[in-house]
Amino acid sequence: MLEIIRIPVLTDNYVWLMHDDASGETVVIDPAVAEPVLAAAEARKWAIGQIWNTHWHPDHVGGNAEIKAATGCIVTGPAAEAGKIETLDRRVDEGDSVRIGAHEATVMALPGHTAGHVAYHLPQDRIVFVGDTLFAMGCGRLFEGTAAQMFDNMRRLDALPDDTSVYCAHEYTLSNGRFALGVEPDNAALVARVAQVEDMRARGEATVPTSIGAERATNIFLRARDVPELAARRAAKDAA
Repeated sequence: MLEIIRIPVLTDNYVWLMHDDASGETVVIDPAVAEPVLAAAEARKWAIGQIWNTHWHPDHVGGNAEIKAATGCIVTGPAAEAGKIETLDRRVDEGDSVRIGAHEATVMALPGHTAGHVAYHLPQDRIVFVGDTLFAMGCGRLFEGTAAQMFDNMRRLDALPDDTSVYCAHEYTLSNGRFALGVEPDNAALVARVAQVEDMRARGEATVPTSIGAERATNIFLRARDVPELAARRAAKDAA
């Protein structure tokens, strides 16, 4: 079994710390900063051996150097963004594999938010680390890519099993949900979910990970019927 710890950092980022008890291996996914990650691992007596980066943005790689210096870990990230991630040891792209103990993750190339964005899918464990591609009831801004690329990403993620746990990197759920209600006000599942999220956030609770099934029912970007519809929704959300 894999144990995954959520570490809230900065304003709304989540760093994920994943541990395999059988092998004793520990991976950090998208460390924005180092200190709370190192502290969380030390508190559990977990030895960090790897970092997996989904993309180059500073709030996903900012802790790489300090964690690497402290632990000697191997940093893996998108080959297409190697020039922007100075600490990178291993470059990966579509179809490559990475491992934590006996658990294998397949790399999915999901360009759009950035040109070389990747995700790490562990099919046997029903887990996917999506960085800033898919959020709970949202998707990433198109800083370096196109709506067509993001639409393709949504189709690929939509094809995963309903019970796949989706680990994204930000707590954007309430804002996303409220915007989505303006697009699909008659979506009963969405109405119920936003109400639940409002209660959770009022109690200071995190709303992620989410699941593919939940996103299929309530995520207006995953539910977009074509590229123009996704593009229009993304543009409207950017302007909101």
